[in-house]
Amino acid sequence: MAGNTFGTVFRITTWGESHGTAIGAAIDGCPPGLELSPADIQKDMDRRRPGTGGPASPRKEPDKVEILSGTFEDRTTGTPISLIIYNKDAHSKSYDHLKTVFRPGHGDITYLKKYGIRDHRGGGRASARETAARVAAGAVARKILAVHNISVLAYTIAMGGITTEKRAVAEITQNRLCCPDNETAAKMEKKIDQVRKQGDSLGGIVEITASGCPAGLGEPVFDKLDAELAKALMSIGAVKGVEIGSGFAAAHLTGSQNNDPITPAGFASNRSGGILAGLSNGDDIIARVAVKPIPSISIEQQTIDLDNKPVPVKIGGRHDISAIPRIIPVCEAMVCLTLADHYLRQKAIT
Repeated sequence: MAGNTFGTVFRITTWGESHGTAIGAAIDGCPPGLELSPADIQKDMDRRRPGTGGPASPRKEPDKVEILSGTFEDRTTGTPISLIIYNKDAHSKSYDHLKTVFRPGHGDITYLKKYGIRDHRGGGRASARETAARVAAGAVARKILAVHNISVLAYTIAMGGITTEKRAVAEITQNRLCCPDNETAAKMEKKIDQVRKQGDSLGGIVEITASGCPAGLGEPVFDKLDAELAKALMSIGAVKGVEIGSGFAAAHLTGSQNNDPITPAGFASNRSGGILAGLSNGDDIIARVAVKPIPSISIEQQTIDLDNKPVPVKIGGRHDISAIPRIIPVCEAMVCLTLADHYLRQKAIT
């Protein structure tokens, strides 16, 4: 089915549903000879998996990834890599009352309109569970980038209206929200506790920084690197907005304020976010994503049923209070996949 494959040279196809037997990804275009073991992938999987406390869902999924093909003696062979993650803790009966009801904020109604059938158990293919397969594939892309000293790091800069300007990288791993500001993270945690008691959810903003990218990645005109990154990040279900560099703030600046002066030592600032005319310029690539609140909440909401009759609904099951911080490795994965693809595309012409 169209729409499940991403990339041009380094291509991934994800498959599976939230409450199916398993989910996974097939990767084509990975160069041979790359060191790759399940442990390399598992590190990122553990960061995304549910049941880790804080704002995360209590669903307990080990998210253990298995490599079914494409490696020999822990090295890639150049042939398609197949990854599988079995679903171990799906409680489908929690969704029985939703068989004939559309959940507000979810894809229930649009999936039914498109396909004439929908999986009501946790959202099926539209579930955030699908992102586990992206993270697994993204870990392979990360290995490719690491060989060329390119790194990708994402972190929380806003949640529930609480924001930070601080970028203390060392503090990202010192709190559950992956915020580069421990003091702000503590305020966010208090907000989470407050909203959990209300039965509601929270959105936020994640910033992603890619360091070490060489100049020239990206393709004119329609495959500009910023356009590709925007598509990659917007394909994540909870993401409702993407900006690169100064982003929307650029609309309030003059040209003299927004332009990055060029010096013999390089760019004097980075309001471009590391991309000019759709091509990387050698500076850090900086993107931010707006993450919407989780739509599954226990507060009663108004909706309709299959007969188009108005009905109230309370969402059962086990859900995150916020997609943050579990969405952070997903954002990193999509940036890694995009950069690995464009690195290999650039290598093909140089």
